[in-house]
Amino acid sequence: MADEFPFEISPMFEGERIRKEGMYVELAGPKSKGFELVRAVEMGEVEDGKFTLIGPDIQDMEEGSRHPLAMIYKIAGELVEADLESIVERRNHEFQNYIQGLMHLNQRYDIWLRISKDAVNKGMTSFEQIAKAIMMLFKNELSFIEKVEAIYITDLDEIEKEIGNATEIYKARDERTRNLHDEDVDTFYGCTLCQSFAPTNVCVVSPDRVSLCGAINWFDGRAAAKVDPEGPQFAIPKGELIDAESGEYTGINEAAKKLSSGEYDRIKLHSFFDCPHTSCGCFEVVGFYIPEVDGIGWVDRDFPGTAPNGLQFSTMAGQTGGGKQVIGFLGIGIHYFRSPKFIQADGGWNRVVWMPKLLKDKVYDDIPEEIRDKVATEEDVADVESLKAFLKERNHPVLERWVEEEEEEVPEEEKAPGTLPQAGFAVPQMMQAANFMPSMPMMSGGGSGGVRIVLKNAKVSIDKVIIKKED
Repeated sequence: MADEFPFEISPMFEGERIRKEGMYVELAGPKSKGFELVRAVEMGEVEDGKFTLIGPDIQDMEEGSRHPLAMIYKIAGELVEADLESIVERRNHEFQNYIQGLMHLNQRYDIWLRISKDAVNKGMTSFEQIAKAIMMLFKNELSFIEKVEAIYITDLDEIEKEIGNATEIYKARDERTRNLHDEDVDTFYGCTLCQSFAPTNVCVVSPDRVSLCGAINWFDGRAAAKVDPEGPQFAIPKGELIDAESGEYTGINEAAKKLSSGEYDRIKLHSFFDCPHTSCGCFEVVGFYIPEVDGIGWVDRDFPGTAPNGLQFSTMAGQTGGGKQVIGFLGIGIHYFRSPKFIQADGGWNRVVWMPKLLKDKVYDDIPEEIRDKVATEEDVADVESLKAFLKERNHPVLERWVEEEEEEVPEEEKAPGTLPQAGFAVPQMMQAANFMPSMPMMSGGGSGGVRIVLKNAKVSIDKVIIKKED
């Protein structure tokens, strides 16, 4: 393997990060365009091992530059079927990361790649080298693939022509689970493809909850587990139902404990706050709790602006990812918005208060009609205060959750200089239990008044508190 290519190929390189200072070229990503697509075709429609490049090659790109990239693979074989397309597509992510000096993130139309300076200096000068390596891995690791052909595109105009077709294919795949629900099946599916970047992530795919990356639905998981039982997609018997509202099952809890090496032993598929699904890093959308309005906002990778909480997607994604259960943040795949069980344990759509307009437009038909005009976007509000006003004006259902706090009047002379006002609304019980509170009082030992410390987007864990009186 090492003799055939000017780079090393091994699972040991999964998780390799290429920082900006070590990058030769950036491909697709949030500041460009691209996609990856696998198509199952007849044997006669594939020229095995053929590679086609449309647009400039690596050697034609300037150091530090950014370019669009699309990768299309045609696969064929006696056992190849359309259900396997998204599975092979997702394995592209894994196999690209086997290559030393190449970093591949995300999926579908959100792919983001970087090639390192060291890799180019060692001879990685053509996409053909990369494509040949990936095609070899496809055939070696996925025995049902008998023939494979690759087409890479770095010409923006050509990508613009093809991306619409790719999007329609993704949409058609997602629609298959529209009328299938968790209670209709006995088996869910797991995926560990992201564990190289998020070692404790437990990705559970059910009919009502697509994978966080959005690339694998229940049918895809079933097909992958069938043809490759030892692969990264596998069956999870759902076991006994513990709670239908939150989506907790004994089988998932057993899988969570095993797959996270004991870090988690409970996962509730449809809960935002209590034992939520872990978040890897390839998720399409991140949800964030806004304590000032007791509501939940959602932001996707394509939104370049700032959410009402003052944070951008990248900042919240950094806090949310890594395979953790983070109270107040949650990564999901876009198709989960279309599930009738969407965060139903915490109010579902009646808890959603903000989304970027483009994301809202994508799922507009799946938002309950009575709440569509009550979910704010960046065109309606800019910060928490304007969000409060918008929700009141539209009479959003979240208003029913607001509990005004009665604050005692404190004489001006008794107020401590550092006293800050309390938040105007109550915090959900489960958030208080996790010490995720908008504010908490800290009183001094003997004087009047005190200091109020305000914690925002914080999770506090205290093992022991020792209070000593000073002489």
